[in-house]
Amino acid sequence: MLRVLCLLRPWRPLRARGCASDGAAGGSEIQVRALAGPDQGITEILMNRPRARNALGNVFVSELLETLAQLREDRQVRVLLFRSGVKGVFCAGADLKEREQMSEAEVGVFVQRLRGLMNDIAAFPAPTIAAMDGFALGGGLELALACDLRVAASSAIMGLIETTRGLLPGAGGTQRLPRCLGVALAKELIFTGRRLSGTEAHALGLVNHAVAQNEEGDAAYHRARALAQEILPQVDIASGMAIEGMCYAQNIPTRDRLEGMAAFREKRPPKFVGE
Repeated sequence: MLRVLCLLRPWRPLRARGCASDGAAGGSEIQVRALAGPDQGITEILMNRPRARNALGNVFVSELLETLAQLREDRQVRVLLFRSGVKGVFCAGADLKEREQMSEAEVGVFVQRLRGLMNDIAAFPAPTIAAMDGFALGGGLELALACDLRVAASSAIMGLIETTRGLLPGAGGTQRLPRCLGVALAKELIFTGRRLSGTEAHALGLVNHAVAQNEEGDAAYHRARALAQEILPQVDIASGMAIEGMCYAQNIPTRDRLEGMAAFREKRPPKFVGE
């Protein structure tokens, strides 16, 4: 089997200003790595908050928002891949321990920030892929739903489980899940808080690919990276728009363009001459 090697740049940590981190070894909870060599153009976001199973806490959300703001301006980012540095977990959802300490007003503000985070992911200018190698519950699944594509390990567990906690999906789940699966099925999954395996999610169309998990626990990541490699040769939208502009400029002085407009105005079939 021919194996293509890629050059890996080191992970680049990002620390939200003025916040205490719960990342591995006290480091950042969100880290970034741009791949090099044949994989140049693929950027990875590593979610790395092991003590809280990548729960969506204040620091985590702040760092992810800041990371996205920086990457959005980086024209070298052609595909953005979300993965976990915590084995067996993609993102466990809301940090309920942290939320218990918030006032009602603070909860409202935080959920609004969380909704903004998911919107930022959904509006990211390059294709986004979620590599779900473990649990993706509540807000964790909402994060994956905000991505363009989702790849899951067959053993991964996912679901919008908020109703089993006396809550409801508040970061886009009620809007994105019906658009992905249809209204009736989305209602069933939200009302019941049902958990799905990666295999079940693939059968429903919730994820694009489901793969058997490997010993390292990163099979979904490897499949997601292979998918990102397939996307790389495609022209990014900025370059595509520039090409479109150049082609349109060539069309402006042609006789056929003038003939087409005249035919429309005169309500007759155009007579193109190829000039």
